[in-house]
Amino acid sequence: MHERWFGATGRKVPAIVLEGTLDLSEALVLDDVSDRNAIHAAHHAGTPVVVRCSTAAEVHAALSLGPVACALVTDEALLSLDLAEMTYG
Repeated sequence: MHERWFGATGRKVPAIVLEGTLDLSEALVLDDVSDRNAIHAAHHAGTPVVVRCSTAAEVHAALSLGPVACALVTDEALLSLDLAEMTYG
């Protein structure tokens, strides 16, 4: 399982997380990656950034951004995505 830093909290979380399994009370939760300014501002403030995703392409797009801590999914099939394969082929 690939892990990423959860903002400046000092802890790591899985890169892809099933909705409802992670405490997101201190995170900025977005529905997509379109608001790059909010993503970067939260990252610079140390706030974890989480993006809701419903497709493999959305997960890939979210995790391609360094400031994004994790992709939040509702489909358990997305938990097993091979991110290295998606990125490097």
